[in-house]
Amino acid sequence: MDYEEKITAPTVKTGEDMADMSLRPHTLSDYIGQKMVTDNLKIFIEAAKLRNEPLDHVLFYGPPGLGKTTLAGIIASELGVDIRITSGPAIERSGDLAAILTNLNDNDVLFIDEIHRLHRSVEEVLYSAMEDYALDIIIGKGPSARSIRLDLAKFTLIGATTRAGSLSAPLRDRFGVISKFELYNPDELMQIIRRSTNILGVEADEESLRAMAMRSRGTPRVANRILKRVRDFSQVKGNGKITPELAQMAFDAMGVDDLGLENLDREILRMIIERFNGGPVGIDTIAAALGEERVTIEDAYEPYLIQAGLLHRTQKGRMASDLAYKHLGLLDLREEQMTLE
Repeated sequence: MDYEEKITAPTVKTGEDMADMSLRPHTLSDYIGQKMVTDNLKIFIEAAKLRNEPLDHVLFYGPPGLGKTTLAGIIASELGVDIRITSGPAIERSGDLAAILTNLNDNDVLFIDEIHRLHRSVEEVLYSAMEDYALDIIIGKGPSARSIRLDLAKFTLIGATTRAGSLSAPLRDRFGVISKFELYNPDELMQIIRRSTNILGVEADEESLRAMAMRSRGTPRVANRILKRVRDFSQVKGNGKITPELAQMAFDAMGVDDLGLENLDREILRMIIERFNGGPVGIDTIAAALGEERVTIEDAYEPYLIQAGLLHRTQKGRMASDLAYKHLGLLDLREEQMTLE
């Protein structure tokens, strides 16, 4: 299964972002979860409004699908200003960044997703823009080249990244507010799914909401995606109301188990257990055995398996945990392997 086809992939699928706009909250009071982040932002936003100043530059970091882009939009809405949204890979040259910055008005918000993927030359231009609200531009070439400084409107940069460690220190130090996004717990995900069912006009009981939340890998984007697919089954196979039976039918059809694992997730664990006696086994060996690229295993599958306590990453390699044996119903094999050791 291609990673982009996974129902539990936390990344945005083609065309999905626009379809999810109606499900996104538009105020801090409607935003569910990330309480420490939102509580602090309420104070910072109110203080900026009282002083009639732009909010200090903000950096959000954490796994994909947790609501970083949504919260950036809410910040702009709460401040009563416009927001310009772009991404690191989309800004190829410093001229592209200059065009964006010179079109901002006072106190506007510029949101850069995947900011860790900014080109170094673009990043260096951003330094003076963030610190001095100015752009230094070189005109001409050779001995006749000269530098001019363009003043910019005082704006707020909100950067989002899934890899905070990939940000350069000079860029990271220019953010006044740095907030980490955590995975959501099942109760928070139930609230999100319940809110989405109201918006979509879908009826679902508490047991079904809980079942969907438990399979959402702690990620709102996955929760809403699962809800939409379960809704499809309820409309075609039932009368439109989501029941535990119809929800289970949808989960079985999609291959999603009660921990949110899909077929390839289970295949990774089963291979480590059955072919390598539970590990340790190197990541390159796992990738070769599955016919997948190493980076795909590390970025797309491992993080959740580790967070769920199913996989351990050691210096010698990857090892399946006792919970993985239990989840796959292989405890007898575990005892047999321990006997042989």
